[in-house]
Amino acid sequence: MQEIPKKMKGVYLTGFGGLDKLEYRTDIDVPRPKKGEVLVKIGAAAVNNTDINTRIGWYSKNVTTGTTVGGSEGFEDVDTDGSWMGETLTFPRIQGADSCGKIVTVGDGVDKNRIGERVVIRNVQERPASLNGLECFTFGSESNGTFSEYTTARSEETFTINSELSDEELSVLPCAYATANNLICRVDVKENDTVLITGASGGVGSALIQLVKARGAKVIGVCSEENEELIKNIGADKIIFRGEDYTEKLDEMSVDVVLDIVAGDKWSQLLKILKKGGKLGMSGAIAGPIVNFDVRDLYLKDISIYGATYQTKGSMLQLIDFVEQGKVRPIIAKTYPLKDIVEAQKAFLSKKYVGKIVLKVQEESNLDE
Repeated sequence: MQEIPKKMKGVYLTGFGGLDKLEYRTDIDVPRPKKGEVLVKIGAAAVNNTDINTRIGWYSKNVTTGTTVGGSEGFEDVDTDGSWMGETLTFPRIQGADSCGKIVTVGDGVDKNRIGERVVIRNVQERPASLNGLECFTFGSESNGTFSEYTTARSEETFTINSELSDEELSVLPCAYATANNLICRVDVKENDTVLITGASGGVGSALIQLVKARGAKVIGVCSEENEELIKNIGADKIIFRGEDYTEKLDEMSVDVVLDIVAGDKWSQLLKILKKGGKLGMSGAIAGPIVNFDVRDLYLKDISIYGATYQTKGSMLQLIDFVEQGKVRPIIAKTYPLKDIVEAQKAFLSKKYVGKIVLKVQEESNLDE
């Protein structure tokens, strides 16, 4: 068994606010696993909207704009409800909802044979006393996460993965790809469905394209003009450019399913392009959470709307199976060292990339020491 150090490198979030609230440290205490927990040595961790949203307090009901508005500077009117689940956060907090690493030691009650397993940690985790799993919290928000060399997690929320993919590629699974697969499962996308995906060039959007195509459905991706060919190469059958009117580019009642992570001022158009009996799945609101909503577009067409935060273990296991079979390969736009997290988040906020921004926590060779 390798020796566990007492101190580690990591990033503290010191309070709600701008990029200046991110503090890279080299003297953070290495956590020790409690009963039922494992200690994971992190190889790589990815940047997600939830990291930005938690930092700036975007989940506060006082905030009504898109996530990029306060992404660099934060907001002035954030209340104590600025966390993912609306609970008061304590600072400093180690963020990070995504990662890939190896179990290096275990707490009481956990099989020691788990030591050495390569794992990903589910980011939306059930509370032990959850009713039907809906009582959950986000790793890296309501608990310390993965922007550090080591983290602890409950053994049952830490999933073994056997793959030749790199730590960087696998690190994006727990948040973006698991969010995407869970949304698809919740809405129940069928073979030959026509599915419109907003925000198609981002982490969740590009994951949605791959996972929808893996089910044999057709994809209409919404992205910027410069990303058209890249999105088509991922698997989109048709492209609508960001800012275009959906009802002008598509016939009304022409789409079976919409998977939306954007919301904003074009949200009402999504209801118009859905067929009667169509389905709208939502798992984000990066363009703004407040939308215009003509209720008649909902009930006169018998449309179903699904909100998705809680993620089933079955969905996570299915995603891992897709990856292990080679049906899905995560797309990495750029990798930064952990100490450059501010630059990584600036790149993330620019939205001038396809795929995921990843933080290299340590060299993979060090994982085996």
